[in-house]
Amino acid sequence: MGHLELSKKDDVSSFRKMAIGTWRTAYDPSVYGTLTVRMDKALRYIDEFRQKTGKRLTVTHLVTKACAEALRRCPDANAILRFNRIYQRKRITISVLVVQTDEGDGKVDLTAAKIEDADRKSLAEMVDEMEDTIQRVRARKDKALEKGKGTVRMIPFLLMNLFLKVLSFLMYTLNIDLSFAGMPKDAFGSLTVTNVGSLGLETAYVPLVPYTRTAIYVAPGLVKEVPVAEEGRVVIGKVMNVNATFDHRFIDGFHASVLSKTLKEMMENPFERFDDLALVGAEPKKQAAPA
Repeated sequence: MGHLELSKKDDVSSFRKMAIGTWRTAYDPSVYGTLTVRMDKALRYIDEFRQKTGKRLTVTHLVTKACAEALRRCPDANAILRFNRIYQRKRITISVLVVQTDEGDGKVDLTAAKIEDADRKSLAEMVDEMEDTIQRVRARKDKALEKGKGTVRMIPFLLMNLFLKVLSFLMYTLNIDLSFAGMPKDAFGSLTVTNVGSLGLETAYVPLVPYTRTAIYVAPGLVKEVPVAEEGRVVIGKVMNVNATFDHRFIDGFHASVLSKTLKEMMENPFERFDDLALVGAEPKKQAAPA
């Protein structure tokens, strides 16, 4: 079994072929964009969801689920490059960056908690799975992840660039499953979400990380109150910037349009687009929010 489940995309336009040939690595083709969404209904939905279920739903969960739906609607964006060819992923895996603290020495680490088949899971399922993953990661009970980090710690700084290039080549270009060697399978997934709003930032862009082959990074910012136009009147509303970085070698304005429209549609109409609160059962469970 390969590292990823993939199928080669053959119907590639001439522009896409030129874009792939123009940029040699993911250092070059970064494109940045910010979408501003109204958050009044989303925050109300979160409150009602928490009251109904006892689960600690957060903005991060909503954005993660919306991103999964966006990739479902735009499968061409759910892809990686191998041998300068586009390969579409058969599954939608979303990762959420999590702060991990080492006890005693003051070190702070950053790792990814992934949600596989995120497009097929309800918000309630996603909250439980993400919470379990985050708790396991923060408690350093994820054996595969800890083994991989142990391997990385043994690599001299001088050889890190080469190590990451070789690792990326084996795991993604050759599509070899290295979980036996302590490298987590598809740790960063199709798209990565990191909530910069938790840091007090409204706008921030995450750089593409070449060795992960993740083509899209989404960074929801701080929710703030601003004057907004509503039915011809100026009112105070809650808004949030959703900041994104994507790889222009195979994601362009068309794909970005589908992704942004989906996020806006879902975040601004949560009661119609996310879990039906009338069907969600109450299952009290104390949980910590994702970073």
